Amino acid sequence: MADRGTAAPALIRMVQASHTVTLEQLPGLIAEHAAAAGMHDAAVYVVDIRETVLRRLTGRGRDAAGGGEEFTVQGSLPGQAYQRVELLAESGWDGAPGGRRRWWVAITDGVERLGVLRADTDTDDEPTRDALRDLASTTALLLLSKRSFSDSYARLVRTEAMNVAAEMQWNLTPPSAYAGHDVTVGAVMEPAYQVGGDAFDYAVAGTTLHLSVFDAMGHDTTAGITANVAVAACRNARRQGASLIETSEQVERVLLEQFSTSRYVTGILADLDMASGRLTWINRGHHLPVLIRENRWTTELACPPAGPMGADLRLPVTQCTEQLQPGDRLLLYTDGVVEARDVRGAEFGRDRFVDFIRRQHAGRHTLHETLRRLMAAVLDHNDGRLADDATVLLAEWRGSDHRGLTP
Repeated sequence: MADRGTAAPALIRMVQASHTVTLEQLPGLIAEHAAAAGMHDAAVYVVDIRETVLRRLTGRGRDAAGGGEEFTVQGSLPGQAYQRVELLAESGWDGAPGGRRRWWVAITDGVERLGVLRADTDTDDEPTRDALRDLASTTALLLLSKRSFSDSYARLVRTEAMNVAAEMQWNLTPPSAYAGHDVTVGAVMEPAYQVGGDAFDYAVAGTTLHLSVFDAMGHDTTAGITANVAVAACRNARRQGASLIETSEQVERVLLEQFSTSRYVTGILADLDMASGRLTWINRGHHLPVLIRENRWTTELACPPAGPMGADLRLPVTQCTEQLQPGDRLLLYTDGVVEARDVRGAEFGRDRFVDFIRRQHAGRHTLHETLRRLMAAVLDHNDGRLADDATVLLAEWRGSDHRGLTP
């Protein structure tokens, strides 16, 4: 029988044993300790960076997935568990003595979805389900502890070759999902394997959430380098206590030092006081942020634009403010989202973009599942291939309502 009482010691021993194992050794480690806790035949399936397939981590081969099966995120039971972040059971178990039920549960760190876990149990009750969730949570921590230095993991989450600019960007960006201190943040970036000059960033310090989106001129490796330099300069200034205006000016100085005026970056830099909901931001030649309130009405947050960073236009930089209400959603994005065109030349468009977010939210999808579906829709509109980078950074402020921060 699996329950938290029997599972806890086994999971503790699993964590203790994990400190000196590689990614390739995790499948055996997890299966062994899960079985000791009454959860049999445990297997881990990791999602690719585009969130289209779930690949079994077997520990074999260059991608640690040799001989393992795959499931699609769309149209499979494991994919449903991943999308809905729910514990799902396969049908056909009748509870007869000696029978076992197979379960699928999303592997998440907070709200970042890493994949799904499969395990069989002899019982079907709430203690069993709690133990399965605990196993999935512990598995998430083990995956996170190995992925940053594992080339096998990097190969595991890719389904096609990646260019150098994308290699830089994916190693620079923070996780694609975060929840804490009254906010939820999610981000997507396409084309995932050929990204050029787009970048997003967010960070937490005390009660302040920093958000930024950058769009560098061009679609080549140099554009990727430019975006990387902009993010690094932004972080460097921010971590030295610079204001938003000072931070953007520092980004400009660094870009001019490196590229003269041959390369520039547009962007939105914002700070959200997570305690009060007060949002401050500056616009450096970028699309205006969009605010969605009560899922009923939307507005662009107007702010006088300064010139792109690196263009040396020397225009005044204005800092603007907005008081958010609990439940407000803030959208930062790059032009590749709204300017994606179908075969007839019709743009995806801002209205369709915002309406998609609203409709998916009304359907009770998580913020992160909404973004996954959005980018799939943008790609489908553009026949699977974007002419420009498309990035969305979405933040929801919940005020003092902590319910639903995590699924």
